[in-house]
Amino acid sequence: MNKRAYFDVIASAVLFGLSAPLSKILIRDIAPVALAGLLYAGAFLGLSFYTVGKRWSGRESAHSAATLRKKDIPWLAGSIFTGGIGGPICLLLGLARISGTSVSLLLNLEGLATALIAVLVFRENAGRRIWAALGLMTCAGIFLSWDPGRGRFEIAGSLLVLAAMVCWGLDNNFTRNIADRDPVLIARIKGLVSGVASLGLALLLGLKIPLDATLLGALVLGAFSYGISLVLYIRALAHLGAFRAGAFFSLAPFIGAIVSLAVLPEPARWVFAPGAVLMALGVVLMVGEDHAHHHRHERLVHAHDHGHRDGHHGHGHEDGTAGLHAHEHEHEETEHIHVHWPDIHHRHGH
Repeated sequence: MNKRAYFDVIASAVLFGLSAPLSKILIRDIAPVALAGLLYAGAFLGLSFYTVGKRWSGRESAHSAATLRKKDIPWLAGSIFTGGIGGPICLLLGLARISGTSVSLLLNLEGLATALIAVLVFRENAGRRIWAALGLMTCAGIFLSWDPGRGRFEIAGSLLVLAAMVCWGLDNNFTRNIADRDPVLIARIKGLVSGVASLGLALLLGLKIPLDATLLGALVLGAFSYGISLVLYIRALAHLGAFRAGAFFSLAPFIGAIVSLAVLPEPARWVFAPGAVLMALGVVLMVGEDHAHHHRHERLVHAHDHGHRDGHHGHGHEDGTAGLHAHEHEHEETEHIHVHWPDIHHRHGH
C-alpha cells in the first residue's frame, strides 16, 4: 500500500473541490461550454509549462515515467470523451441553474458512480467498511444538497450534475486502466483534445469568449483544478483502484461547499453541520480498512511508475535510482499474504 497515494488523492480532491464555487463566479461572464474548454485548455498549458521547465532544468531522470502504448488509446479516448468533454459541459450547464453550494455537494455522487462501475463492471473488490463509508458520504451529499427554503431540488440542474457525475465515474474507471502510464502526458493529451473540442463547439454555437482577466482566471483555475488535480488523481488510481480513489475523492464536495459558503453570496444552512459529520465518519471508515488474503501473482514483465518499498519491486539500480520512477522490469511468480488494495498489482476479485 503506497502512503503517497493518500496525499495524492486528497490533494486532488481539494484542488478539484475549488472548481465548482470558482467556476460559479466565472460563469457569470463565460458561457458553460466555453468555460469547459478554457478549463481544460488551462490544464494543457499549465502542464506543458511544467514539462518544458522540467526538461530545461535537467530534472528528468533516465527512468522517466512510462509512456502510452497503442493498446492504451481506447481507454484514453473513452476518458477524454466522457470526462474531458461530456462531464465538464454537463456540470457547468447545471452550475448555471443551481447554487454553487448545491453543485459542490452533489459532486459527492461521482464517488458513488465510480464505485458502482468499478465493482459491477470491472469487478473490483469492496469490503463492508468501504460500502458503509460510501453510503455515509452519499447520504451526506444528498442531505446537504436539500434546500430547506425551497423544499425541493432544481430538477434540471440536478439532473445535469448527475449526468456529469456518471460521465466522470466512467472516466475514472477508464483512466484506472492506464494509471500506470505517465500521468502528466495523459493529462496534457486530455486537456488539449477536450479544450479544443469544447472551444470549437462554443465557437460553432456563436458563444463569445471574453479577452480579459476572466479568461486568464479560467485558464489558471483549469491549470490547478483540472490539470494538477488530474495528475494527482491518476497517480492515486494506480495504487488505490477506482473504487477507493473515488471514495476518497468524495472529500471534494466538502471542500467545495466550504469555499462556496465563504466566497459566494449564498446563505449558510443548518443541514451543513450534520452533513459534515456524516462525511467525516465516512473518511474514518475508509482509512481504517484492512484488506488481506492469500493471493498469487503470475510472472509479469511491464513498465510503470513504481518505488522499491512496496513489497513488489525489490530490484536495484546501478546508478542508485530511488523514489518514484519507471522502466521495464520483471516480476517473478509468487504467492503471499499482505494488506493491499486493488492497485496495479492487485486487480483480482473474490
